[in-house]
Amino acid sequence: MKEINNSTLLKIADEFSTPLYVYHGEKIIDQYQRLKNAFPGVKVHLHYALKALNNINILKLLKQQGAGLDAVSIQEVQLGIRAGFLPHEIMYTPNCVDFEEIKEAVELGVTINIDNISTLEMFGNEYGSTVPCCIRLNPHIMAGGHSNISVGHIDSKFGISIYQLRHVHRVVESLKINVNGLHMHTGSDILDADVFLRGAELLFDAAESFPDLEFMDFGSGFKVSYKDGDIVTDIEEMGGKIAEAFKVFCTKYGREIALWFEPGKFLVSESGSLLVKANVIKQTTSTVFVGVNSGQNHLIRPMFYDAYHHIENISNAKAAPRLYSVVGYICETDTLGYDRKLAEVREGDVLRIKNAGAYAFSMSNNYNARLRPAEVLFYENKAQLIRKRECLEDLTRNEIEVI
Repeated sequence: MKEINNSTLLKIADEFSTPLYVYHGEKIIDQYQRLKNAFPGVKVHLHYALKALNNINILKLLKQQGAGLDAVSIQEVQLGIRAGFLPHEIMYTPNCVDFEEIKEAVELGVTINIDNISTLEMFGNEYGSTVPCCIRLNPHIMAGGHSNISVGHIDSKFGISIYQLRHVHRVVESLKINVNGLHMHTGSDILDADVFLRGAELLFDAAESFPDLEFMDFGSGFKVSYKDGDIVTDIEEMGGKIAEAFKVFCTKYGREIALWFEPGKFLVSESGSLLVKANVIKQTTSTVFVGVNSGQNHLIRPMFYDAYHHIENISNAKAAPRLYSVVGYICETDTLGYDRKLAEVREGDVLRIKNAGAYAFSMSNNYNARLRPAEVLFYENKAQLIRKRECLEDLTRNEIEVI
């Protein structure tokens, strides 16, 4: 599947102005189908992690492909229902929320995933066996490309420790809780199938004490390419190994259950570009800066996760390369890329920042009273506006003047 070419991106930037998020719909579909087909011989359900990108049009596009949703807040649940997902198609996995939010989710009818023993006790006391739930276990496996996205280790706030399983059994048995699923998620940017398989073996062992399981959820964390030469998750190899292990488990368990995953970044990251304009070229004694009309308020991942995002000059692509540091217009050191070889940049050129489909708009903010950009979906050879650019009234709408 071809990328959107530079001339098309420049036309989109000219029509909708910059900064601008552009998403390639066919790329999202290709990633979904590739992952869906990577687990031969088992019942696979993919629940898109909408925290990565939650525009209603992206949700509808994935719903058309057969996806469910992974939601981590009641607001994400509501966004999913608004996009047309049925409650049973949504997995709700909260962390450190008030129990009233969980009760609200139960009323909406979504699948509940619980990651705390005290919450499990409250759930059992409230619902007994009348409402099923999934239990999120922490396998104590360190995995992921950065400490902030490694969530299955011993010091993580997520999940119930695998070593507390006997306590979980007591709670479940005494309160007659209907456990219909087991869940784990170790982190993001995982390359090695053995990470999933180690966690899987723990869930397989835990499943012996839960006779009514309908599914087992392995989270996600598949790594995508951010730059040339990146090592990425071999989805087909990993999927084959996981599928084989899961089939063996189902045979021992006595019946076939569903295998769930919760991909976010894998589905949407590579589909997205952030188009920005070079405002200034600034040369100091040691560095040549390209200052653009965007920054950490639109793409926080380089600052927050030390993430690399490939940057291209699409206005002057055939020019000789020069070395630049690309920086934003925020009153912080918001460097989007250090020492990058770019085709010579002139003031006014449009730069493309790649992999802006996941955790870009969804983590954007209004620091320095800057406005969030518009979003455009390029799908079936047509560019359509799917979110308007913010204006000052959006910043001040909820203010109440008392002076």
